[in-house]
Amino acid sequence: MKTRKLKFLAFLLFISVSFTNSFAQGCSDAGFCSVGNGFKGHEENMKNSVDIGVVYGVAEEGVTVFSQYLTYTRDVTEKFAISAKLTSAIANGDFGTRGNIGDVFLTGNYKFKNKFSDLEGAKTWSLLFGVKIPLTGANDKINNVSLPMAYQASLGTFDFIGGVSLTYKKWDFNTAVQIPLSDNKNSYISNSLITDKFATTNLFERKSDVLFRTTYRLKTTNEKFTFKPNLLFIYHLGEDSFENIFGQRETIVGSDGLTINGNLIVSYKLNKKSYLETSLASPFVVRKERPDGLTRGLTLGLSYKVNF
Repeated sequence: MKTRKLKFLAFLLFISVSFTNSFAQGCSDAGFCSVGNGFKGHEENMKNSVDIGVVYGVAEEGVTVFSQYLTYTRDVTEKFAISAKLTSAIANGDFGTRGNIGDVFLTGNYKFKNKFSDLEGAKTWSLLFGVKIPLTGANDKINNVSLPMAYQASLGTFDFIGGVSLTYKKWDFNTAVQIPLSDNKNSYISNSLITDKFATTNLFERKSDVLFRTTYRLKTTNEKFTFKPNLLFIYHLGEDSFENIFGQRETIVGSDGLTINGNLIVSYKLNKKSYLETSLASPFVVRKERPDGLTRGLTLGLSYKVNF
């Protein structure tokens, strides 16, 4: 049985690596894709956790993105947790190198605890709700020239995030929606004399996303390692648009639709309080057009979490 499980994990890793030459939406946002993470890994009445991480991503047209984040989570009660997350990113490509702070995520997680919740195999439901607050208008420039969205540290929009999670035995199921409540201030206009490989995103208007993720958790006998292969489905609910040089709004044909990513997360328990976690993700299915700059052919992540 153990051999079968190890072969299954190796197969998922092989599939992920095999798709690294494709491109897909890396995720709507780091916060959006980590929906449902409240109440995880706390032991001996430790109610606080700090998570610091870095993510290396290969984006479109040779752009490489190095992202960082810092998260603080507090279990206010047995049923309610709050979280604050700060992000930043540095992008490098033919346009040059540009870095900036990104967003602040403020979220709450409410868990419906029942009398069987502590039993093996019990079902646990939880709700997540919150906002993403941009710390930049997504209009960073080099030499006073606006950069494509692939170089921006944030989508530059104020978003609402809401979701539902179910934990059952070794399975986690998450579904969520991210709704932009504002547009960004990007002013990049594609120029064929320089390059037309990036979509025009002048006064970019982005549609909402719906996410569904399923995760399987497998621990080693000594419980030091936890393997979490998962599939992430993101459906972009409409075609994005921009304002052209004549002040007219144009839709970006093919910017709606489905993205499917495969992801393998490996967590190592250092002690009762702290963990190291690595992740590898790449796409299976892509949208035809991805003007938001979230395109990733491959992402590699490393994080450290401590509970106290």
